[in-house]
Amino acid sequence: MDKRNRLIAIGLIGVGCLMIFGKWIGFFSVVALLFLLLGVYRTTSGKVKQGYKLLGIGAVLLLLDHLLLVLGICLISLGMFFVKSKRLQRGKGFMQKQSFSSRFDWDLSPWVMRSLSAWHVLGEADVDLSLAMAEDKETVMLFQGVFGDMDLHLSEDYGVEIEAFVLFGSIEFGSHRDTGMMNRLNWKSANYDTSEHKVKFNISYLMGDLDVRIS
Repeated sequence: MDKRNRLIAIGLIGVGCLMIFGKWIGFFSVVALLFLLLGVYRTTSGKVKQGYKLLGIGAVLLLLDHLLLVLGICLISLGMFFVKSKRLQRGKGFMQKQSFSSRFDWDLSPWVMRSLSAWHVLGEADVDLSLAMAEDKETVMLFQGVFGDMDLHLSEDYGVEIEAFVLFGSIEFGSHRDTGMMNRLNWKSANYDTSEHKVKFNISYLMGDLDVRIS
């Protein structure tokens, strides 16, 4: 029954998209939507890697057929990023980055943790707080973009607050995993209020995979 309900839901989403965007849809758009819907189905069925590949193929086909639409989505995402960064980063000493592709390998050796706002079309981040050396008592880290893959390893040395949203993809927290559409995570560690050093993560991707592990 669950499988049948998923198929019905995906079918309704597809019909709704055709009704809304029908006049802009051509052959490549139909094929792209089929790949995207199949990718969502595979992801919700537990075949996450295969689902991401299908979502990626669908996104590329949409990019080829609707370059202006994709560019518009990127500009909207970037504009929202600037607004959110200004709201979250109240201090003066934060770093702000915008790039097409970025990668953060903060899980290999000790690293200095500073407040950061990062936006990218394609992004990957491996963050291990057990290796972090904080410069301030409160650090705010904003990651936002179109496609993202993030692994976050928490440490008891820091009070941590996480606010995350992934439109298509998955969020895994400990042993619990949410896949599909409209995935959210709002969590605050038990030691947050009493910790000397606090870290706030705000993560938002249109398509992505977030994996949070606790020591």
